[in-house]
Amino acid sequence: MSATAGTLIREWRQRRHLSQLDLANRADVSTRHLSWIETGRSRPTSSMVLRLCTQLDVPLREQNQVLLAAGHAPAHPEHGLADPPMAEANRALEAILAAHHPYPALVVDRRWDLVAANEATYGLLAGVGAGLLEPPVNVIRLSIHPRGLAPRIANLDEWRAHLAERLHREHTSTGDSFLAELHDEVVAGGIEPVTSPALVVPFQLRTEAGVLSFISTTTVFGTPREVTLSELAIEAFYPADEATRRALG
Repeated sequence: MSATAGTLIREWRQRRHLSQLDLANRADVSTRHLSWIETGRSRPTSSMVLRLCTQLDVPLREQNQVLLAAGHAPAHPEHGLADPPMAEANRALEAILAAHHPYPALVVDRRWDLVAANEATYGLLAGVGAGLLEPPVNVIRLSIHPRGLAPRIANLDEWRAHLAERLHREHTSTGDSFLAELHDEVVAGGIEPVTSPALVVPFQLRTEAGVLSFISTTTVFGTPREVTLSELAIEAFYPADEATRRALG
């Protein structure tokens, strides 16, 4: 049986650790009305659904699900990157990836499946098992698999701990069970705590040119109104030391 809109709203409220009073105050509605929505005694309008979802920071895909559960049409469109409405956004992604050369950069979706990458990224994948590069390529699994990059990551324990922490945060934020599964794969067998004086967790990869060390940034579209764009992230890697800068420059 599909969840009702009220049930979904209550689940998101609890996920955000808010009381009914907290959410009612934020959304400028009465606690009584919110209670009636959550228990199914009142059917929320589409504008009320969106108001509550905005205050709960519900992702656009899940906002559409709440709207459908309430008997309303989705408010946020969803397209493939190759679809005509996405042309300018797609060009922007291509330009960012190209401009980041000679350093690696890639685009991933909400489940860490690879969407696009620049030549520098593919240049670091030598020796990876062919099966791991068959679409869809999951970047997390590519990183931790014995036939993937794992044997070449010099600070594997530290990097796995970083991935586990990030996946935990993303699962908490989105509620996507697939991210919980990825998290469990990353921590399988345990993760040893790592203490490092570095300001950020580096990604250190053994290559024919020696160990390349990178720091990374994550970029997202600032004001997305479309589901696919709201779920994309650009992971850009920069040299973390002079040796890496010389090797790639």
